[in-house]
Amino acid sequence: MGDGDDILFLTDEQIGKGIEAMFFAYRGFTGVPDRILVRHGYGRAHHRALHFINRSPGITVSNLLNVLGVSKQSLNRVLRTLRADGLVEVRAGAGDRRLRHLSLTGAGIALEAELAAAQRGRMRTAYREAGPDAVAGFRRVLEAMMDAEPRRLYHSMNEARTRS
Repeated sequence: MGDGDDILFLTDEQIGKGIEAMFFAYRGFTGVPDRILVRHGYGRAHHRALHFINRSPGITVSNLLNVLGVSKQSLNRVLRTLRADGLVEVRAGAGDRRLRHLSLTGAGIALEAELAAAQRGRMRTAYREAGPDAVAGFRRVLEAMMDAEPRRLYHSMNEARTRS
């Protein structure tokens, strides 16, 4: 058996260690952004909305609902706050006036950049320490953990960015 072959036969204890590592990593990954969000009176739902609107300017409310996997009521609450605070703007579609396209304002871009900077720094450091093979493996593990529809969305969003 080669070095990687035994990974297919992980014990419950080994899986448990991975779950714990994921919890602690997530706490570290969200810690600084959470403190920034609290200062502004926001939560993680606001952060996720800002992130995906920034990554896909002009995204429709319907598409953002699909990406976030939240209820329409929940997203409307988040968007209402972000709009009232001048972070997100909504425009009617040029061809279909019923569509609502979302984009960040200058203030929204600044807040999202502040939130993302901490996470990019943490990811960059971790990736550098782990090395390229580990980074590729980590992405494969994350993708394998995604349900089919979010995985499809993830790939299509990244393909669209690659084409742009």
